Amino acid sequence: MNEIRAIEASQMKETTDDFKVGDTVKVHFKIVEGKTERIQVYEGLVIAMKNGRIGKTFTVRKNSYGVGVERVFPIHSPRLAKVEVVRPGKVRRAKLYYIRGKVGKAAKIKELVLTKAAKAARAAKARAAAGTDTPQS
Repeated sequence: MNEIRAIEASQMKETTDDFKVGDTVKVHFKIVEGKTERIQVYEGLVIAMKNGRIGKTFTVRKNSYGVGVERVFPIHSPRLAKVEVVRPGKVRRAKLYYIRGKVGKAAKIKELVLTKAAKAARAAKARAAAGTDTPQS
């Protein structure tokens, strides 16, 4: 059993992106087509997060030409380049599966309004994770 945990620990990412359920995110995912590799951006609403050590995943939902599309991304995958928060959401649920039944304006999530101190702390944390310690203006 310890061998399995050692293998899992070696494959886990040291730093993960800071986002939660209800956030609108851009997921930068590496796509391999033959010998070429490109990054595809998938933007949508995080409706669920499942925790399971190395198998930790999150589900992103978006509307594509009037059809709801959901995609599950593993957090510790080497093909996951980064997750960028576009708009933080204000929700009171851990799973937003009820969004599947909503259409139009009813499917929107309220934006979480952050204080200046919280925005500065979030930006500093993002800079530290990226490896640049100089403040940006």
